[in-house]
Amino acid sequence: MNAMKDRLSGKIVLITGASSGIGRSTAFEFAATSPDDLRLVLAARRVEKLSEISNEITKKFGGVKVHTVQLDVSKPDEVKQFVGNLPSEFQNIDILVNNAGLALGTAQAPNIPETDINGMWNTNVTGLINMTQAILSIFKKRPEGGAGDIINIGSIAGREGYPGGSIYCASKAAVRSFSEALRKELISTRIRVIVIDPGQVETEFSVVRLGDKSKADAVYAGVEPLTPEDIAEIIVFAAGRRQNVVLADTMIFPSHQASATFVHRKS
Repeated sequence: MNAMKDRLSGKIVLITGASSGIGRSTAFEFAATSPDDLRLVLAARRVEKLSEISNEITKKFGGVKVHTVQLDVSKPDEVKQFVGNLPSEFQNIDILVNNAGLALGTAQAPNIPETDINGMWNTNVTGLINMTQAILSIFKKRPEGGAGDIINIGSIAGREGYPGGSIYCASKAAVRSFSEALRKELISTRIRVIVIDPGQVETEFSVVRLGDKSKADAVYAGVEPLTPEDIAEIIVFAAGRRQNVVLADTMIFPSHQASATFVHRKS
């Protein structure tokens, strides 16, 4: 823990989709791991939720400074203006956690609504790529070709497609391919590209996807899913490795799950 604290000390961490779920837990995990000297940039659409998180973190961890930004990564103009609008003390970002993402509906082709297709693709793929490009410009200005961490939150769905999830699965597969290519493009630098693929995690994800709390609860019936804190621990652990160590590809399941579609439920 002391080594991780030292490695993260003084860093500026940007987390997208930080208002709830994995993003929120990741903010708290970074703060708890390096509570004496850390700066967090928390971005999401729901700025009121970000303010609550910011207040809680700064009260609990005195050495952590937090800046919140209302941001919809699916809107390219907002992403382009993002860095330039940050206060100077938060601009030199060291770690980018591309966490913003969503799934919409369970329709199968040819009946998938165009709004669902665009919503998932523009957030999960185009938004992630645009945010990466914006922050990569900062990383590449550093010595030795550049330095920094890009941590992309993927999904087991990017490795195995399933019925009713074709667009979401395709979007997460695109994140995986983009990350693999980017890692090769940056091989001569000290910029690390890290992909974390969770299995079943209980967050607001299913409520957003299904539009109904009772339907979302049924997804987790008879199982013990991962928590946002479980994923946050892995994210911070990956960022806290020695500079020469890249946790390039991590897949995380709860114990009842063996693939995207192979799940054991207690009766």
